[in-house]
Amino acid sequence: MLRPRIIPSLLIHENGLVKTVNFKNPKYVGDPINAVKIFNEKEVDELAVFDIDATVKGLEPNYSLIERLANQSMMPLCYGGGVKNIEQAQRIFSLGIEKIALSSAVLENPKLITSIADRVGAQSVIVVLDVKKKLLGGYEVYTHNGKKATGINPFKFVEEAQKLGAGEIVINSIDKDGLMKGYDLDLIDKVREKITLPMTVLGGAGSLEDIEKVIDKHGVIGVAAGSLFVFKGPYKAVLINYPSQKEKNKIFKINQ
Repeated sequence: MLRPRIIPSLLIHENGLVKTVNFKNPKYVGDPINAVKIFNEKEVDELAVFDIDATVKGLEPNYSLIERLANQSMMPLCYGGGVKNIEQAQRIFSLGIEKIALSSAVLENPKLITSIADRVGAQSVIVVLDVKKKLLGGYEVYTHNGKKATGINPFKFVEEAQKLGAGEIVINSIDKDGLMKGYDLDLIDKVREKITLPMTVLGGAGSLEDIEKVIDKHGVIGVAAGSLFVFKGPYKAVLINYPSQKEKNKIFKINQ
């Protein structure tokens, strides 16, 4: 039986684990390899790692770091950052990554979705859209860590991505990032109406109740969070954490 997934999202900046607020001011919170080891112990459903330097600086994916992360991870691992072509994607998969996240490259060349999906399988191709509200209403997709507006309507693009063979869509709210005040439920609803693909949402989780709200409404969905799983308490002390099986059962309404 398929169940929702609760997914820690890790941001890599200058080879360190960081957290941002509205995609700005990355704060160092630790070593990513150590974080993966801790999440192994906590038996997380899946782990997503995003290198936020690669696209902005025009860098190749950091294959050495990717290999170290994959070697340590005992859970399905999704990696995103700097992937521009099939060759890079295949190299990353050869290092042990299960899913690859694509963003700016497929916004510029949507057919890349099909090319990579045909080569490695649609289930491994994840399209990530970083989305921000427009001043006069509606939403727009951004790239380069929320600095570059694309003019792309996220709701039209998710439909196109589905037709082109993407295996999953990740919707990341720039407006909610790091605030820990809840997800953009309106954005989630609008995207869910457009696609039947597996979907993961990111940006804004401040409590397990925030995760529960999304799962209650949308059922089998991926619910990702960053700050919630690296900070603890009102003063945001750095502490890697993840819900226990009992807490997950409550969220999933199992044996209740």
